[in-house]
Amino acid sequence: MLKFCTLFNTTYLSRGLAMYHSLEQNCPDFHLYIFAFDAHCYEVLSNMTLPKVSVISLEEFENEALLAIKPGRTAQEYCWTSASSTIKHCIESFDLDHCTYVDADLLFFSNPQVLMDEMGGKSVLITEHRYTPCYDQSVNSGIYCVQYMTFKNTIEGMEVLNYWVDSCLEWCFNRVEDGKFGDQKYLDNWTEKFSCVQVCQHLGAGIAPWNIQQFAFKSKSGKQRGVVLANGQEFDLVFYHYHGFSYSVKNSYMLTHAIYQLSRNQIKQIYRPYVTALSIAERRINTADRNLIPHEINNEMELINRVLGRFLMFSLLGYYKNLYTKRSFQYSFIY
Repeated sequence: MLKFCTLFNTTYLSRGLAMYHSLEQNCPDFHLYIFAFDAHCYEVLSNMTLPKVSVISLEEFENEALLAIKPGRTAQEYCWTSASSTIKHCIESFDLDHCTYVDADLLFFSNPQVLMDEMGGKSVLITEHRYTPCYDQSVNSGIYCVQYMTFKNTIEGMEVLNYWVDSCLEWCFNRVEDGKFGDQKYLDNWTEKFSCVQVCQHLGAGIAPWNIQQFAFKSKSGKQRGVVLANGQEFDLVFYHYHGFSYSVKNSYMLTHAIYQLSRNQIKQIYRPYVTALSIAERRINTADRNLIPHEINNEMELINRVLGRFLMFSLLGYYKNLYTKRSFQYSFIY
């Protein structure tokens, strides 16, 4: 059985539930530990009684060390600080042989067991950003991405995990300082510092807005297949990281940050399934709590309304740059 953990609050509830549903659809044997970072999130998830989920409250999770640094960190920085500790909490509290941290804004398209198989005798699995050259942020944001990280409960694996936990408790902020950035830059030298670390080689793990320009996608036998544009190599898509996705007013979505170029093929094959998955998750949440809004609302629409040309284009086409209406996905007139 694969064991996963994630953390999110109410503003990420629909995304977290969509991620869980995608595991249900693609991974026959798994368990997900969800660290609910506010009371509403904990209550709704507990009421849902999801069959392959354990919901963990902040009261159950937070220890003296985390509570001591919490007042000095923003909500985002505290989540980054806590990611490593959620893995340690799961392994130690539930006596797990391994645990994989997954970001709540992932969606699985095929069974991640292939990534565990790739580890072989290694105790830690990390994934690279694999930046498209024009988006390379390795210097400041790091070579590797904290999005999908597996730690086995071995002496070597726990040594790496404890090093990461202690580092994040000591310093984890949303700024670049002395070669550090958040919880992520710590990973840069792990392959030199620890012999038990495996850098994931599967091309289908960790496709994200900063590297998707290198690939095209197609549906084959009910699965999403990726194609490397440079050489035609094909692979099964394991998961996509919807970094920067947010909800906007008037039933619209900002698919990712405006700097990232997305093609029609990528929007149809990768983002359209996500919008569908989110809609299903929202309906499920509404049955548990009719009044809860399981996401935040951005102000990206102001950029559209401010300029007449943008407003007209958005109204006619249903999109402007990476801002898309829900209707445009439902009726597919953008493809």
